[in-house]
Amino acid sequence: MAAVCSSLSCGKETESSLKCPLCLKSGVTSIFCDQTCFRSSWQTHKSIHKNENGNDEPYDPWPEFQYSGDLRPNYPLTAKRAIPKHIKLPDYANNGKPISEIKNDRLGKIKILNAKEIEKMRKVGKVSREILDATAKHIEPGITTDELDEILHRECIKRNCYPSPLNYYNYPKSFCTSINEVICHGIPDQTKLKDGDIINLDVSIYYLGFNADLNETYYVGDKAKANPDLVRLVETTRECLDLAIDAVKPGLPFRELGNIIESHASKNNCSVVRTYCGHGINELFHCQPNIPHYAKNKAIGVAKPGMVFTIEPMINLGTYRDISWPDNWTAATSDGKHSAQFEEMLLVTEDGVERLTGRIESSPGGPIPRI
Repeated sequence: MAAVCSSLSCGKETESSLKCPLCLKSGVTSIFCDQTCFRSSWQTHKSIHKNENGNDEPYDPWPEFQYSGDLRPNYPLTAKRAIPKHIKLPDYANNGKPISEIKNDRLGKIKILNAKEIEKMRKVGKVSREILDATAKHIEPGITTDELDEILHRECIKRNCYPSPLNYYNYPKSFCTSINEVICHGIPDQTKLKDGDIINLDVSIYYLGFNADLNETYYVGDKAKANPDLVRLVETTRECLDLAIDAVKPGLPFRELGNIIESHASKNNCSVVRTYCGHGINELFHCQPNIPHYAKNKAIGVAKPGMVFTIEPMINLGTYRDISWPDNWTAATSDGKHSAQFEEMLLVTEDGVERLTGRIESSPGGPIPRI
């Protein structure tokens, strides 16, 4: 019976018997097509190995790196989670390269969805909200971000969805978990949540041939809800998103959204991250338009009925500047102060905007009074 190559950049069935020797010592079977697949995937693959002592104790793979805050990665990562054969895959699922996105980027056009496509986006948005809510209900002190990733993955499979981040440019997990000073793209690992943390869950799914994308920041335990600075940060970020969404209507220049967001963030002594932005979304995970969240940006285009895009401001207590961890994914504040983010997927209508991923009455989290 053919096995699946363990290289995230391959993922094809293979008759090869080439196995990772370190995995074999741990009782894990990782098969690769050939030496090329093995060598090219080593930087990602080695993250699932045990520490130097050969035990399962979490460890920091980059002890010499100058982290900006208290948070550290806790490896090893668990192996790539399986996707049943009946689930429809995006084009990058096996080789890590979103070819359709790369081709579309050269065109620079903003797609207008027709009625049938909009109806599918409504369904995908609703399912993505269900998945986020089902996962967020498990947030509590002591749970690991990898356990949350397993829950999220299971909820996706239950609904016949593909978790969009999995193997997107070789990202190793099914969603992003960003704690405290991490701005975005945190990789789920053995880190245990603590009372007093904040965590962002960023959920993206591929379903019915379309993508959905949303995220929320949650308080972990009562200690976080009693911290005036954290409450100011999280609630300001939530308000920044709401104010921006309220402004969306046909004819709105996309560059104006950054002015609205930064104005409210500044009034609350917070800063706006500039490196990352909102984006168009449909059959493609990321596409035009780009939606910067800072003031006086140069975003191109205006909102028109039938466009679908995300707004996802990342707001910091300190500087807006960010650094990247050696995993080439995790973005953290350069001063180590906390960051929060909220994201919704939006449809421009004839007279305003529709939240395709809006909260429902049973959604966990939600706003709390400022202290």
